[in-house]
Amino acid sequence: MANCGEALVSLLEAYQVDTVFGIPGVHTVELYRGLAKSAIRHISPRHEQGAGFMADGYARVSGKPGVCFIITGPGITNIATAMAQAYSDSIPMLVISSVNKTGELGLGAGQLHELPYQRNLTAQYTEFSHTLLDGAELPEVLARAFAVFSSRRPAPVHIEIPIDVIESETDVSTDTWPTSTPPGPDAASISQASGLLAKAARPLVILGGGAVDAGEAALQLVDRLKAPVINTVAAKGVIAASHPLCLDDTLAFEPVRDLINDADVVLAVATEFSETDRYGDERPLAMQGKLIRVDIDPEQLVRNHKPWLAILSDAGKALAAISAQLPESAGREGRTRVQQVRKELQQYQKHRLFLQKLRKVLPDDSIVAGDSTQPVYAANSFFPVDKPRCWITSVTGYGTLGYALPAAIGAKLALPDRPVLAIVGDGGFLFTISELIVAVELDLSIPIVLWNNQGYGEIRNYMLEKQIPLVGVDLDTPDFIAIAKGFGCVAHRAISMNQFQQLISDALSHPGPSIIEIVEDSKFLNE
Repeated sequence: MANCGEALVSLLEAYQVDTVFGIPGVHTVELYRGLAKSAIRHISPRHEQGAGFMADGYARVSGKPGVCFIITGPGITNIATAMAQAYSDSIPMLVISSVNKTGELGLGAGQLHELPYQRNLTAQYTEFSHTLLDGAELPEVLARAFAVFSSRRPAPVHIEIPIDVIESETDVSTDTWPTSTPPGPDAASISQASGLLAKAARPLVILGGGAVDAGEAALQLVDRLKAPVINTVAAKGVIAASHPLCLDDTLAFEPVRDLINDADVVLAVATEFSETDRYGDERPLAMQGKLIRVDIDPEQLVRNHKPWLAILSDAGKALAAISAQLPESAGREGRTRVQQVRKELQQYQKHRLFLQKLRKVLPDDSIVAGDSTQPVYAANSFFPVDKPRCWITSVTGYGTLGYALPAAIGAKLALPDRPVLAIVGDGGFLFTISELIVAVELDLSIPIVLWNNQGYGEIRNYMLEKQIPLVGVDLDTPDFIAIAKGFGCVAHRAISMNQFQQLISDALSHPGPSIIEIVEDSKFLNE
């Protein structure tokens, strides 16, 4: 008979989990007894936060949940930021941790790695957190977790297992339980929405992260409506940036705000209308027209903006149903409106030359992981992406530093045949630089563009704008080239734009990670 840890691994295999990120500890070793006999690949980060970010990147590009094995206490506190980032961005993540023995729970007796109420911590950034007190509960609890991932707004799930329960013998079925599919819209709402859109003179569509797998239906609807469409950061690539009706993530800019306010009907699909969709402009969007909202989360339908019509539904199902009832709209001038706004947006483009040169040298199907750093904020709006799940970044919600490198590792492990690149700042890079060794030992071909502005540049600029004295933002910067070479990486500092492009090309074919450093005040960036 298997123990609970072995049964857990068998069930994860049954749910088609192929990769687990984790750092073994004395309280989780029994999980590894089963792992060693399974086909599941184990990746060892150097910090639990890195494990969480790797799982996040894996999930964002693959659409499958990222899975972590985490130690009691410090493991859980270390991964907390990554789980909160995933929660903020609706990313499916399964975190399985140990916890102290059942007879020790809640005592505060000073046991190794003890958090007296560990679930109280994780409950704030998970869909649910469950303490498994009997191995017989495993099939049901995992079924609940995968139901969250497959049939509703995704979020992290935490399952903690006491040490004695992990070790206990259990006889459970390793068959998966059936899970439901996401809900579809009701017919009356679809009829209302399609009728309103069909009659609109100036319709407009906004797509959020929940529409990331609804690209085909979204494209059909937009083409029928001949309406401008805006992808939020989380939806980048759902409608190709090259599409003549697409304005990509430009909600922060005045010409786009004016376009939205002028629309007589706005269809907003699976978006929060959050502050992080409008970096650079904290004002809520103004809308004179009627707002139709589609979301899988009923609470989200009434947050931030009052809808004229609220449709509880999976994004793809709602878009397909609305589109099916729409006539072709020949008379609308959506393309003309978009062309005019694009011209007006040119004045806002920061880091324009850098982003253009980077885009030119990257293959079309490249995946880019972005940290909270200045060129990434600009790239959210002005780095063109034509496919979904190609632009993953931490600035969509929680906004943590240190995301890009481990997320890029997770993305490369999920889709090894796709080019993957990370953009990091010098400040954020130091948060998770230890994960560089993981990319080295796994021979992961990941170019890492390091934007070095000798400090926390984005915050420095914000303080200047607010006329606040510069405190804590101008930092000593280490010799990243020397550090990278110490990890076993190829590392160069770009001294011209042509060389930068060549270094990126070389790095894409190099078997391991490569650091390409760009110093922000380099003259060639403005040539």
